[in-house]
Amino acid sequence: MSSTRTFRITVRGSFDGLTDDQRAELLAAAPEHDMLRAEFTAEGHLTYDVAARPFFTFRFLDSGEAEEDILDATARAELAAESWLTERGYGFKQLKSQAQDMSLAPLGKRQRREAARG
Repeated sequence: MSSTRTFRITVRGSFDGLTDDQRAELLAAAPEHDMLRAEFTAEGHLTYDVAARPFFTFRFLDSGEAEEDILDATARAELAAESWLTERGYGFKQLKSQAQDMSLAPLGKRQRREAARG
């Protein structure tokens, strides 16, 4: 019997060679990409503070049946981030990904209490 594993994938990078118009566009949209609103979603959630620094983070939520599926999920997340940036004409560099299989994550204090209750 197999169970579905949930993966959290973070894709980080930096904007590169933005025009003044692109920078203004990102600044105008900044409130919806604020770090305080960060979440992991299937379509990917973008956060940045281009007024302070050129870095951005996409957060993706994916799933798979086996531990190895995390590799495909990470590749999909990287491709989705690259596509989003490219479709809008934003230059970028230094993409790095990090993935976590939530089924292997240690339980938090509340989760351990709930598990003990049964």
